[in-house]
Amino acid sequence: MATDPSYGRRDFFKDSVLSVAKAAREFSREVDAPPPQKPAAVRTDWLRPPGSGEEAVFLERCTQCGDCIKTCPPGAIVAHEGDATPVIFADRAPCLLCEDFPCITACQTGALLPVGGIYDVRMGSAVVSHLLCTAGHGCHACVSKCPTQALTMDFQTMQLAVVSESCVGCGMCEMICTTVNDRVAIRIVRQVGTQRHDQ
Repeated sequence: MATDPSYGRRDFFKDSVLSVAKAAREFSREVDAPPPQKPAAVRTDWLRPPGSGEEAVFLERCTQCGDCIKTCPPGAIVAHEGDATPVIFADRAPCLLCEDFPCITACQTGALLPVGGIYDVRMGSAVVSHLLCTAGHGCHACVSKCPTQALTMDFQTMQLAVVSESCVGCGMCEMICTTVNDRVAIRIVRQVGTQRHDQ
């Protein structure tokens, strides 16, 4: 293949420099480009509102109408981002166990059934991590705020104790722990189908 006699050493170096500069620009774009965003993980540590029973029955009856969400005075009930069913995230806003349960009254499909009172609610149960809990060092914030007196201090072991029969899983303790400690030591574990409904 014949070479262009007019193409000399100067042209070669010029083209080489331009080629390197182009490659550098392309590399810079790749390096400066923000990394692809990973989709936010859908939270699974939610609770159902008061009056929910067996999960399968609840899902069958719930129409995602949002009536319980609209009538929740503290705004604790929100729509799950996955399927729009009503859920509560205890660390954001616990259930305040309203005396008249407006969320249950608002539900017209039977997904939320009447309960006898706050002690008949069973949304979950508090579980304490004694490795993280600072109750032994004087923190009793969750004990004083528990609406059902389900948390006590065992002064023999200097550890927080949960009275399972009294714990309704409202999430107040978890939210309080979130606000007063660096690491959350008490969480609500969801329970399904254990609420005692009015006949």
